[in-house]
Amino acid sequence: MTLSPTAAPQQTGGKPARRYGPNHRWTVLGIGVAAQASFSATFAGIPVTGTTMRGEYHLSNGQLGVVLGGILLGVAVSEILWGLLTDKFGDRKVLLTGLLSTGAVLALMSLFTVPSGDSVPSVALLAAAMLLVGILGGSVNGSSGRAVMIWFREGERGFAMSIRQTAIPAGGAIGAALLPWLASSYGFRPVFGVLAAFCFVTAGATWLWLHEPDDAPAAAKAAAAAADDRSPLRRWDCWRLALASALLTMPQIAVLSFAGIFLHDAKDAGLVVGSVTILAVQIGGAAIRVWSGRYTDRTGNRRGYVRAVGVITGVAMAAAAVLTHAPTVLVAISLAIGGMLANAWHGVAYTEIAAMAGAQRAGTALGLENTTAFAGATLTPLLIPLLLGWSSWTVVWAAVAAASLIAVPLAPGKAKPKPVTAG
Repeated sequence: MTLSPTAAPQQTGGKPARRYGPNHRWTVLGIGVAAQASFSATFAGIPVTGTTMRGEYHLSNGQLGVVLGGILLGVAVSEILWGLLTDKFGDRKVLLTGLLSTGAVLALMSLFTVPSGDSVPSVALLAAAMLLVGILGGSVNGSSGRAVMIWFREGERGFAMSIRQTAIPAGGAIGAALLPWLASSYGFRPVFGVLAAFCFVTAGATWLWLHEPDDAPAAAKAAAAAADDRSPLRRWDCWRLALASALLTMPQIAVLSFAGIFLHDAKDAGLVVGSVTILAVQIGGAAIRVWSGRYTDRTGNRRGYVRAVGVITGVAMAAAAVLTHAPTVLVAISLAIGGMLANAWHGVAYTEIAAMAGAQRAGTALGLENTTAFAGATLTPLLIPLLLGWSSWTVVWAAVAAASLIAVPLAPGKAKPKPVTAG
């Protein structure tokens, strides 16, 4: 039985059940941030080690793209299933399962998929391990997002979800600052080991503090009444937003995965320049995400904001294409600005699709959103080497700009106002 706000706590084994009041939502949000950051340090941090990984594992650019795309592909193919499971079994169980299993695989990778002497793991083994990390880690996105939707009310969800989504660039920033140094100084064993430790620590916090609010059933009914009854998987407006998000993900992943490679190969820049560029993208992106959540909570125009970001990001990445042969400082700044803008829409779009579906279907909606977003993220590191082999870095950055601009008309327009009923 679920407690009402005035009910007495139930007895379990002679001890009163704990009560979780409204302020506990900030603890839940903190757990969501930590969980998302732990996985983000993996899928956004490992690509920044691309230059070192290419050398240590004896990879071509094409093979590197396959390996780096493995995590993102794993997320893409598993997200909808994880979302459905989250809606059925709850965010706590799914988040614990995902964090513990992801940490276990990373720990095994630190033992069995690192170069040792003349022995170098095969590309197939490394890519398969990355794929498994993505499949298991995909559970983090929908489950932590549903927890936010359950605990926070309309009018503050955009801010809360944007903070949670800020964990992606923040976790990526930690990865960008830490992992390249670990990889170049000590090899990939501590890289995978540290990432495993992040997952295990966050799983412990989830076990202790992630619970549903006492009024979850009432909140769920209110959310269900305000939302469309259809599954997000059967709604074209949800698909439009999700597909637009896939296109908007491409400039983000392009900068994260290949800005360092570009600066190293085309501009003869050192590891520090690439790491600083990515670090600026992640920190700047985190700040913009928090601001955008609060801004759209006040204006209520999340869809318009997503479209505007698509336009601005497209223009910024087009500028990066034009400046490809400019001095290193200028092109690094242009890529950093484009990358920051490409990080600006996530929290708003995720909040919008979850609100469209309702809190009790938020896991499925977020699963759809993550599936398409990570599908775009998976394709990006596979397509860029092909474009690069066929043309040049100028064409690469121009294609990324085009993806952003195509997303603008695809994203759904202004939502129709819902009729107001007496409470």
